[in-house]
Amino acid sequence: MTDPSTRRDVLKGATLAGATLAAVPSLAKESRPMQDPTSNHTSDPFPEQRQEWPALQRDMKPVPDCGEATYRGSGRLKGRRALVTGGDSGIGRAAAIAFAREGADIAINYYPTEEPDAQDVARLLLAEGCKVKLLPGDLTDARFCHNLVAQAAQALGGLDIVVNNAAYQQSKASIDEISEE
Repeated sequence: MTDPSTRRDVLKGATLAGATLAAVPSLAKESRPMQDPTSNHTSDPFPEQRQEWPALQRDMKPVPDCGEATYRGSGRLKGRRALVTGGDSGIGRAAAIAFAREGADIAINYYPTEEPDAQDVARLLLAEGCKVKLLPGDLTDARFCHNLVAQAAQALGGLDIVVNNAAYQQSKASIDEISEE
């Protein structure tokens, strides 16, 4: 019995096998044991924490993980320039860390009394080798907002990404308690 496979069929199969090994490195080399992601972090409730506004992330117990020790970048934003408001803490800090580890230069806006958190994240970003510009100021001041964008663009040589993240968290029992402001 003769095999009806052509040389093209054999090459397709070899290409598919090679692509599979390239796409799934664990098949091509020793793999690491799988970990259950639900057990990587505490399941205990965090203690209630009250701080005067504006608060500092560094004073929280435990200090939130914004990717400082866990996020690994791959250079997908190399050569880009980003402005992140509220970049000293929380989601803004996580975005700034991720952008820097992806290769972007970062301008961070934050409320002036949050300078210690801003300095902490600036040190981390500088260690990633990116350009960092800290721009403290109050986003409720329209004139400051216009100047902020211009300052960030000037410091970084332009802007490619703007993350308008700055916020003030307030707990309310009902959505009816939140004003339209």
